Amino acid sequence: MRKRVEAVISARRQLSAGVEGKQATVLGIETSCDETAAAVVRLGANGAEILSDIVLSQVAAHAPYRGVVPEIAARAHVEGLDGAIRAAMHEAGLGFEDLDAVAATAGPGLIGGVMVGLVTAKAIALAHDKPLIAVNHLEGHALSPRLARPVTFPYLLLLVSGGHCQFIAVLGLGVYRRLGSTVDDALGEAYDKVAKLLDLGFPGGPAVEVRAKAGDPKRFDFPRPLRGRPGCDFSFAGLKTAVAREAAALGDLSDQDKADLCAGFQAAVLDVLSDRAERAMGAFDPLWGAQGRLVVAGGVAANQAVRARLEAVAAARGYDFIAPPPRYCTDNAAMIALAGAERILAGFRDNLDAPARARWPLDEAAAALRPTHKAGRKGAKA
Repeated sequence: MRKRVEAVISARRQLSAGVEGKQATVLGIETSCDETAAAVVRLGANGAEILSDIVLSQVAAHAPYRGVVPEIAARAHVEGLDGAIRAAMHEAGLGFEDLDAVAATAGPGLIGGVMVGLVTAKAIALAHDKPLIAVNHLEGHALSPRLARPVTFPYLLLLVSGGHCQFIAVLGLGVYRRLGSTVDDALGEAYDKVAKLLDLGFPGGPAVEVRAKAGDPKRFDFPRPLRGRPGCDFSFAGLKTAVAREAAALGDLSDQDKADLCAGFQAAVLDVLSDRAERAMGAFDPLWGAQGRLVVAGGVAANQAVRARLEAVAAARGYDFIAPPPRYCTDNAAMIALAGAERILAGFRDNLDAPARARWPLDEAAAALRPTHKAGRKGAKA
C-alpha cells in the first residue's frame, strides 16, 4: 500500500512543480451546517494570508431547539450568504476579477445548506469566468493548521467534530488514509447530547467544557469504551448512555451534580483519546517513517482540555503537537479557501456540474471496505 501511495504523492508533486513560486487568491464559501461563512485567502511561497474572514452565526436561531434544525439552517444560508460574500470581498479590498478561483464546500454536510453554498459558488465562477473548486469539508479541516503555519506532509490527523471522529494519515494534498473512526457517535455529537440531557443550552460542547471545570471528575465511574482494545477506532454511545443513567438516578439535578457529571464525562473522553492516540501513532510510525507530527482539527479541537491532553500524549512519544487557532477549529470559510488555493496551484479544478454530497469520506476506499456506518442511498458516511 505504501508504494501505491508514494507513487500518487510523487505524481501530485510533479503536477504542482510548474506553479512553484506562484500564488493563488481564492474566495471560499462554507455552508455545510449552521455557519454561513465567506473568506478570501492568498496562498504563496510564504504560506497562507487570510485577507478576510466572515462568519455569520446561527446560534440564536437554533438555540430554542437545542440542536441544529436543517431547514432553518438552509434558509439562514439563503438569507445571509450574499451579504457574507460582499463583506468578505470588501474586507479583502478585491473584486471578483482579482480572484484566481472560487471554492465552496460540496459536502459532506446538511444537503440543503451545502447546495446553497455550492450553487452560489458556481454562479460566481460562471459569471466571472473563474475556476470552481468543489471542496470536501473534511479536507478543509485536514488542511486548516496550514492557515497559521507551514505544516509539511505527511502528518497524523485526529479530526474531531460534531459529525466525525477519525484518525487520518494525511500523506499529501488529496492523499488520505483512514486509520480509525467512530463506530457510533462522533465525539462532538456525544458532547452535544450530554449537554442536551443536562439542559445546558446550545451549543452544547462548550457548555459541557465550562461546567466540567467546576466538577469532580472522580465522583462517577464512567466507562472508557474501547480503551486497551486493538486498533484506533472510537465508541462514545455507551459513555453517553452511562451519563444519562446516572443523571436519571439522581433525579432533580443540582448545579454541582451537572458539573460533576460533565467532569466525569470529560475525564472519560480524555482517557479514551489518550489511549486511541497512542495506538494511532503506533500504527502511523511503521508505515510513514515516524514523521512526528500529531495534528488535531475540527470543532472539538477548540476544547482546551482535549488540546492539553493530546499535547501531553504527543510529547511523550516525541511528536510535535499542532492545532489550528480555536477560531479555525470550528466551521469557517478560510479553511475552504485554503483548500481551494492548494488545489488550484496543484492544477486541479472542478466542472460546474460538481454535485453536492451529504456524505463524502476522505478515504473512500476505507469507507467502502470497512464502513463504520452502513452505507445507504447517500453512500458511506465516514
